[in-house]
This record gives sequence, C-alpha cells and structure tokens, in this order.
Amino acid sequence: MRRRIPARAWAGAALVAVTLVLLPFALSQLGTAWVRIANLAMLYVLLALGLNIVVGFAGLLDLGYIAFYAVGAYAYALLASPHFGLHLPFWIILPIGAGIAAAFGILLGAPTLKLRGDYLAIVTLGFGEIIRIFLNNLSRPVNLTNGPQGIARIDPFRVGGIDFATTDTLLGVAVSGPMKYYWLLLLVLLAIIVVNLRLRDSRIGRAWEAIREDEVAARAMGINTTAVKLLAFAMGASFGGVAGGMFAAIQGFISPESFVLVESIMVVAMVVLGGMGNVWGVILGALLLSFVPEVLRWTVEPLQVSLFGRQLVEPEVIRMLIFGLALVLVMLFRPAGLLPSAVRQRELAERAP
Repeated sequence: MRRRIPARAWAGAALVAVTLVLLPFALSQLGTAWVRIANLAMLYVLLALGLNIVVGFAGLLDLGYIAFYAVGAYAYALLASPHFGLHLPFWIILPIGAGIAAAFGILLGAPTLKLRGDYLAIVTLGFGEIIRIFLNNLSRPVNLTNGPQGIARIDPFRVGGIDFATTDTLLGVAVSGPMKYYWLLLLVLLAIIVVNLRLRDSRIGRAWEAIREDEVAARAMGINTTAVKLLAFAMGASFGGVAGGMFAAIQGFISPESFVLVESIMVVAMVVLGGMGNVWGVILGALLLSFVPEVLRWTVEPLQVSLFGRQLVEPEVIRMLIFGLALVLVMLFRPAGLLPSAVRQRELAERAP
C-alpha cells in the first residue's frame, strides 16, 4: 500500500517551488550578475549530479569529468554557430551532445574497467587533459575547434517566438535573458533530480551500490559489472553533455580555457562536500561552492590589509584563504559530507569506537 504524503509536506514543496520561481526577480534587484551566478550554480548542480552517478553511486573516482562538459559545449557550439554555418535548434543539438558525451564516457570506461582508486583517478585526469589539448589544437589542417581562440556568436535558445538572449515584458515586468535561462535551467534540473532519484532506487542503482561496496561480491551475485560500470560512465557523461550545451548557449562563446583541470576538481569537491551518493547532499554542496566564493568576493574584496600605506595581502588571497579554511574545517568535522547517504553514515558508525 502506497504511503500517503501529509498535507504539510505538499505545502512545504509548494512554498519552495514558488520561492524558486520568484527568486530571479529578487536577485535582479541586486544586479543582473547575481542572476547569472544563479544560472552558473545550477549548471554546477547538473555537473555534480552527473558526477555523483560515477563517484557516489558506482564508487569510481573520475577526475576528468569536465571533459564531457567540454564535449557537450563544443557539440552545441559547432552545430549552432557560424563556424560551420549550421544553426540547428537546441532541442535537436542537446540530445546529440548528450549522446556524443555518453559515447566518450564509454570510450573512457572501456579500457579502465579493471582500475580502481588512485589508478582510475590518474587515467581519468589524463583523459580530461587530452580532451582539452585536442580542443586547443584541432584548428589545422582542418579548423574544427578554432583552437585557443574558441568559438563565438553561438546561437541562444529560441522557443517559438521567445529569444532567450533578449529582454521581454511579461505582465508589465521586464524579463531579461538570464532570467529566462534561469527558469529553463530550473525545469531541466528538476527533471535531472527525478532521474537521479529513480536511478538510485532502481535495480541499476542497487547494482552500482553493490559494485561500490565490493565488486568481487557483486560479480559473484550475478551482476554484470562490465555493463553496469560502463552504464555509470555513459549516464554521468550524458548529464555533463547536457550541461555543456546549455553553458555554450548561455555564454555565447566558449574556449578550451573554460574546461581546465580546476573545474573538474571543483565538481569533485561539490560531490564530496555535499555527501557522496546522496542526491540532496550533492545539490547542497554544489550550491555552497557556487555561491560562497561570490559572497566572499562581495564582502572580502573591499577590505584593504595595509601597513604604512602599503597593501600587504591582496583581497583575492584573503577570499581564497577563508574559502579554503572553511572547506578544511568541514572535512575535519564532517568527513562524510554535509548530508551523507544512509550507507555512508552506517559505515562511519561501524568504524567509530
């Protein structure tokens, strides 16, 4: 018998939904930049949820995840810009980008099936750097990626008569392009969250969990570990491809410098900070690591640490020191993340004296 959801839960969900829908109007009062920051934060949430499938569900450490983000972004840029003269609609390009990214995920997963831990991390790190180097150099003899100059004049999203790059008026209220992207990203994010929750509770999700805990035992129980691990790489990569395509449309310009190793490390930190394997924890970690640096930039950078009229420490250095110290403290006192999964909590309880 299906458990009945209490009315209080429905009321709370409705309140959260209304808050999220109206949030860009409040952020726009602080400046358009904050709406763009919210959009970037949701892109990071998409990336973190995709990486959580590989790292959190299947237990496969991937340090080159940003490569799939780059593949999706360049797939959109090449098919929706004057670079090749193609201007396909985004609802065609996004599935293509997701499929290409999934194929690259299988390409990465196939030769690394027997690797675990540090060895897998090194291989995936190298894969991410290889993709970036290729993007940086595939400009001759055939100009495929335009090299370090990147690809500009990328088409924005268009739905019917709505252009996401322009400002329109809705019920007498000006709605900017970043606000339109915010609502679209919110819809995509809700769909991705539902898919993640369904995967976690499905037969495939339990197979990933079994492989994460003990791959030998999982194989002995009849789980096809090869297929299941490849599926984890492909599913996680496809989410990265979707996020990359949306990033290219929002920015209107991409270059290899947008997909450096630091971005991969940042996404891994989001998953670890929030709680590997917990969908809501990963969302919390991604939002914190997206907004906290910007809040610190707004509050710390006006400070001037000087002596005898000479500045001693740059505000940027102070901001990163505070940010790094906060992460260290969280990892010391919450080693399993802010919202660890139930399995992870049980493991820590068993190890505790």
